[in-house]
Amino acid sequence: PLMRGVHGILYALFDGDERLDRAAMRAQVQICLNAKVAGIAALGLATEVAKLSFAERQTVMDWVAQDVAGRVPLGFTITGASVAEQVAMVRHAESVGANWLILQPPAVGNYGAEEYLNFFARVMRSTPLPVAIQNAPQYLGRGLSDDDITRLRADHANFTLIKSESSAEGAAKLIAMAGPSLKVFNGRGGLEMIECLDAGCEGFLLAPELIDHAVQVMHLYDAGNRAAALALHQKTLPAITFMMQSIEHLICYGKRIFTARAGLPTFDRSPALCPTAEGLAEVATFAAQFGHFTGQP
Repeated sequence: PLMRGVHGILYALFDGDERLDRAAMRAQVQICLNAKVAGIAALGLATEVAKLSFAERQTVMDWVAQDVAGRVPLGFTITGASVAEQVAMVRHAESVGANWLILQPPAVGNYGAEEYLNFFARVMRSTPLPVAIQNAPQYLGRGLSDDDITRLRADHANFTLIKSESSAEGAAKLIAMAGPSLKVFNGRGGLEMIECLDAGCEGFLLAPELIDHAVQVMHLYDAGNRAAALALHQKTLPAITFMMQSIEHLICYGKRIFTARAGLPTFDRSPALCPTAEGLAEVATFAAQFGHFTGQP
């Protein structure tokens, strides 16, 4: 299921009462499918998972699984403050037909590497599904070293992927350390996308505001047309740089670029970064530049 390519990681789309919006979430999945993504995932940082209750996370799994309907591989990020909570989320992901999982470290306390290794190991042993670890200490406040990853991989055959949030240089070091048995997917909104592919990244998990362009970039690269891929990617870089100033910035402005291109309203769930007039002007500029999604519902 860990197909090479660009996988969409969904935003949480809310209505005016700050509830998850069923129709908007369905439209988001269809836009990703229309863009020919290699897969779809949800419940990551872009999905504002920390703002979702346990029941809401289950609801997102239910909805996305229904809308993907087996057409592309489906992954879910597993979060939770305890092993029991994460295993309960794993069980629900399995029940809706998830093809793979992404584990995040528990967002409680600050512990040594041994404690996180033990935590991940217990969750990994609970499922036969392929498992990735999101190693993003700059966003999550905790992460694993190269030695930690090597130890975990040696003990768990279903640990097959790292979801990295690193520079191309960092990705290259990780790929050299991991070897061919551990695939590396990057994020960061697609910054240094060409350089990450040069370094050996197998793909990307990206929020969907520019998902159609990212898919085209990777198709061009894989077809051997690096120059065209680079030229197309360079057109998206100002928007990516604007969005990726922080996770909060991505959720505020990246989501608004997506909804503007999709013809959907935007509602925030508090607490949220309040958009400024200048930021909204940039959103309007980028939305106009990239236009509406082709074949959007």
